[in-house]
Amino acid sequence: MSNIPSKEQILQWITDNPGKRSKRDIAKAFGIKGAARIDLKRILKELQEEGHLEKAGRTYRDPEKLPPVTILSVQAPDDNGDLFARPLEWHGKGVEPRILYTPRAADPAVGQGDRILAKLFPAEGSEADHHYTAKLIRKIGTNPRKILGIFRKRDEGGVISPITKGSDKEWQVRTGDTFEARDGELVEGELAGPKARMGAPRARITARLGDPGGPRAVSLIAIHEHGIPDSFPDAVIAQADAAKPAGLKGREDLRDLTLITIDPADARDHDDACYAHADEDPGNKDGHVIWVAIADVAHYVTPDSALDREARKRGNSTYFPDRVVPMLPDRLSGDLCSLHEGVPRAVIAVRMVIDAKGKKLSHSFHRALMKSHASLSYEEAQAAQDGDATDRTEPLLDSVIRPLYAAYEALKIARAKRQPLELDLPERRIELDDDGRVTSVAFKDRLDAHRLIEEFMVLANVAAAETLIAKRTPLLFRVHEEPSPEKLDALREVAESAGLTLAKGQVLQTRHLNDLLRAADDDTAELISISTLRSMQQAYYTPENFGHFGLALKSYAHFTSPIRRYADLIVHRALISAHGWGKDGLSPAEIERLEETGKLISGTERRSMVAERDTSDRYLAAFLSDRVGAEFPGRISGIAKFGVFVKLDETGADGLLPMRSLGQEYFHYDAEAQTLMGSDTGTMIGIGDRVLVKLAEAVPVTGGLILELLEHDGKAPAPGKRRGRGKPPTRRKAGSTKARKTKLRKKTARTRSKSGS
Repeated sequence: MSNIPSKEQILQWITDNPGKRSKRDIAKAFGIKGAARIDLKRILKELQEEGHLEKAGRTYRDPEKLPPVTILSVQAPDDNGDLFARPLEWHGKGVEPRILYTPRAADPAVGQGDRILAKLFPAEGSEADHHYTAKLIRKIGTNPRKILGIFRKRDEGGVISPITKGSDKEWQVRTGDTFEARDGELVEGELAGPKARMGAPRARITARLGDPGGPRAVSLIAIHEHGIPDSFPDAVIAQADAAKPAGLKGREDLRDLTLITIDPADARDHDDACYAHADEDPGNKDGHVIWVAIADVAHYVTPDSALDREARKRGNSTYFPDRVVPMLPDRLSGDLCSLHEGVPRAVIAVRMVIDAKGKKLSHSFHRALMKSHASLSYEEAQAAQDGDATDRTEPLLDSVIRPLYAAYEALKIARAKRQPLELDLPERRIELDDDGRVTSVAFKDRLDAHRLIEEFMVLANVAAAETLIAKRTPLLFRVHEEPSPEKLDALREVAESAGLTLAKGQVLQTRHLNDLLRAADDDTAELISISTLRSMQQAYYTPENFGHFGLALKSYAHFTSPIRRYADLIVHRALISAHGWGKDGLSPAEIERLEETGKLISGTERRSMVAERDTSDRYLAAFLSDRVGAEFPGRISGIAKFGVFVKLDETGADGLLPMRSLGQEYFHYDAEAQTLMGSDTGTMIGIGDRVLVKLAEAVPVTGGLILELLEHDGKAPAPGKRRGRGKPPTRRKAGSTKARKTKLRKKTARTRSKSGS
């Protein structure tokens, strides 16, 4: 028995020799022969029963360790660009091991979602932030995005039904892969095998997310469906919790300046404050001085810290009707970086001097300490200006509120001269009760108080961009490029069909589009507004300055919301570096990867926009679900091969009129002109047309609304000719695009004539 190893020795040998795990290999390693093999077998069995070893075939391994060759799912690169991977199977009771993928020069490229067969090596050194390193053996396929759906229980396992609008795909879940999910529960899953020859693909459930119809489940669905990080790592929370309020050292004292915040009544954070007064310089008659102070987030979130890496990964905060997924932990976003009334707060402030016509004459930036003298809502500020001051706003009326509006009146003159794009589209507001259920849907009022703050913020953003350009400091610009020639041609087609003109052969400016928008009458305004909006490019972040077309500005950068946008934090750091205010400015590594950062946060911004839109759709479908059968007026907002999209007047909700609802005739689809034309009746359907529809179906879990057409331009849909089964449509000659545009133009002219316009 003297040559029989201890249990600890056996476990250590298996760990050190992951490629040799059979009983024969162990016996050979320790020189065990003959009858001693019986004792070895007994020890191995005891290690199995104690949970230290797991037997698979004729080999043994530690269940708290991964096998030397295993299948991994590659994760997204971290902030340092390193690729980590997760084991597809982990049976240990401890924390799932962290695996660093280390590619060799000859290895093919792998990315997020790829599945690989890899050889694992235990990480060396106690300081390693991972448990294994992985070397590629071969790629074995691609793992699609996460599956989110409703679990439906069956006799053997169940299925995951989709929550995505318009999808009827299902995934089969075997009994052992249900994660003990209950029938009707919202679940998250991943593919668990190839699609069966005559069946649905298989999936395993990885997380249970609760009742899909329960309070506040709507935004939860969007968060998981779009992969928005909604919990902070422990290191990030620890760093935020350890932060202390900034003091006056190294800062100007602006605490006596009567700065106030003006925000929505339900604002979750206050990251900007403002103040204005008449300019006392006799050379600037009737001019104004405007102060804008922005929370100094860069003081707390320093380059390459845990907070910084997480903020960069998130890119921005995401706002839902019932919750916010913040870019920064609440200790910062709701406390130290929020400009609460009466509390000293660190800021970066800009002092701007404008003349009587709103032209900016000069500006200067200051790293300072301020104290908000009041936290007002938009409604409070507007009521005071309109002569309905309260006990809170009366003391501020002459000294703060009226000077703010006086400066705004000057900025309005400059805005009118600059002519940014005037697409003042209504914004929807969804009201929820305490249980997270929709109580009302309305359009937000647009007050002068809203426009005042917007103009102040635009001016401050311009000042930031101009300062950094002058000081030759790298930054991220907010870029909005002019419409592409193709999109302009499409807009021009729509304008001509409505009897309007968008001239060719000139450099497009926003004033040309504003002229077009103003020329539209009540019947065509919606059509022109939607078409103009669709012609616009998506704004993005880049270290190259290509200007901002929509705002009609040569240089523009986001500076005013560093609590909720990472781009603004970059600009704050650039200002710190440019002015030599401290060591928390832009680092060389950040400058090197500015382009990469711009692409990353442009993507996270789009992700949030889609998630917020999907959430609104689901809330609206839930709100309208008990009104199935009701009639609603609306306007056509989109044309597709499969049907027509309608925006309902009452709520702004978008619903689908399937092609079958338009009548029994065949409709020719013109993608260029965005119209449908009936083959039998010649009925022309286009964007902006008035319709009366009936709500046929509302599906809260997907946000889908299915409509039935009752009237188009005040008339019931023409019946057309019914076609027999299998009989091809009798197609009316569609004619040229020019002929169709002429027909629509004549229709518009007749409508105008009847209305007397």
